[in-house]
Amino acid sequence: MRVSAAEFVEWMAFYSIEPWGSHYDDLRAGTIASMIANVNRNPKAAPDPFRALDFIPWNDSSGAREPEPEPVLLDDPEAQSRLIEQVMFPKRS
Repeated sequence: MRVSAAEFVEWMAFYSIEPWGSHYDDLRAGTIASMIANVNRNPKAAPDPFRALDFIPWNDSSGAREPEPEPVLLDDPEAQSRLIEQVMFPKRS
C-alpha cells in the first residue's frame, strides 16, 4: 500500500486534532491515578500534588529532551511519497 504525500499530510492534520494511540490511553489512566493519589495524599508528608505524568512509566519528566529534527520537505509530491515510503518501509535484502 502506498500513501501519497497529500494523504500523509491529511493524516498528520487529523492526528493533531484527534490524537490516538497508547500514549494517550496511558495519560488518561495517569490522570485518574493522580486524582486518586491526591485525594488520599498527606499534604504534610507530600506537599506537592501528584501529576498524571508521575504515573506513566515511559515518561521522562526530567525535562531533558532532544530538539525535534527539522522535517524533510520536498517540492515534488511523488518524491516526498517515495522518501516517506523508504523511511517507513526500508527494503530488506
